[in-house]
Amino acid sequence: MIRKIVHIDEDKCNGCGLCVDACHEGAIELIDGKARLVSDEYCDGLGDCLPACPVGAIEIIERESQAYNEELVNQKMAEREKLKKAQMPCGCPGTMAKTIQRKPAVVKEKNEVKDEAKVELQSQLMQWPVQLSLINPDATYLDHPHWLIAADCTAYAYGNFHEDFIKNHITMIGCPKLDDVNYYTEKLTEILLKHDPQSITVVRMEVPCCTGIAAAVKKAMLNAEKIVNYREVIISTSGEIK
Repeated sequence: MIRKIVHIDEDKCNGCGLCVDACHEGAIELIDGKARLVSDEYCDGLGDCLPACPVGAIEIIERESQAYNEELVNQKMAEREKLKKAQMPCGCPGTMAKTIQRKPAVVKEKNEVKDEAKVELQSQLMQWPVQLSLINPDATYLDHPHWLIAADCTAYAYGNFHEDFIKNHITMIGCPKLDDVNYYTEKLTEILLKHDPQSITVVRMEVPCCTGIAAAVKKAMLNAEKIVNYREVIISTSGEIK
């Protein structure tokens, strides 16, 4: 049958995943860093995902496709919810204890100059407080164009966090496993309604429970109807960018 259905331009897609959260039928998934329509039967053709795309990679077209299958969609979403519950909280890999083996630091030949100045790393933090729950949505520093929203473990896992992420950004941190992610969503929605950042960088750990902070940011953008330049960085438990 000929009907309206989503079409995604993979060349334009930046892999932000906002459309995945906006699609209530689970028709879109991120595959190899690109948003893709996984089945015609999951797409109702209404286009809730269109306003979520910051790069205009999605459009509604008419083409030959299978009919929308609401029963199949309900089954898929039920399975997804079941999987989420199975992963939390005790089965989360983030609770697994392990020792991280580091390679010995390379020791450079000592400089014989006796009064050599000691170089100290400088903090790049631009504001206080940094805890998302403590930040005042009316704070004027939130008018800064670039925001960093990070899971708090990332700063401990990644050695050069200040220079690579905090520098020139307003920083907000939280723990999506221990805190209320719905509260994060509400707080970020309120903040976005009052301020207009140019970009948001989300830094999270690789463990599944940490995806909550990215989900809160994406949902807040949808709630506030402000889709800004979005970047998501994942840090491994051994401290590397994945």
